[in-house]
Amino acid sequence: MKRQIGDSAPVPAGTRRNTMTTSTWPEPDDDTVGRILRGASSIAIVGASPRPDRPSNEVGAYLQGTGAYRVYFVNPRADVILGEKAYPDLASLPEVPDIVDVFRRADDVPPVVDEAIAAGASTVWLQLGVWNEAAARAAEAAGLTVVMDRCIKIEHARLLGGARTAG
Repeated sequence: MKRQIGDSAPVPAGTRRNTMTTSTWPEPDDDTVGRILRGASSIAIVGASPRPDRPSNEVGAYLQGTGAYRVYFVNPRADVILGEKAYPDLASLPEVPDIVDVFRRADDVPPVVDEAIAAGASTVWLQLGVWNEAAARAAEAAGLTVVMDRCIKIEHARLLGGARTAG
């Protein structure tokens, strides 16, 4: 068992305590995350912003820059993001995304997970700071892999040697 700073009880290896609750979540290990990233050919970024100062825009630009993925931007209030058409929802995409990368508040995650399940995605990825264990369990029950509270850009660069990690 490993302890995390500030925890009063041990946390089983392979899990992480959400600092907002007393829950723990069995995180995918680095091999699994690497397989997810290597096996994907399309990523939908839900909550993508056309504003260059927003993290979703930076992550989208990074993923486009890898050349490894078809990147789709989902934002019902945008027409174009990073030179690509923006879609109002996952059902409007021209293909089923392998990864649905979520840049939304935790309370907004359940309907996104429902959309990802309905679309047939294989992975739901909740960005750094986004944690919704009930939605994650629903996704897993439907057969999706779930990554929570991790930045896809950071993990890609760390595990697959991304060309640039900043900016």
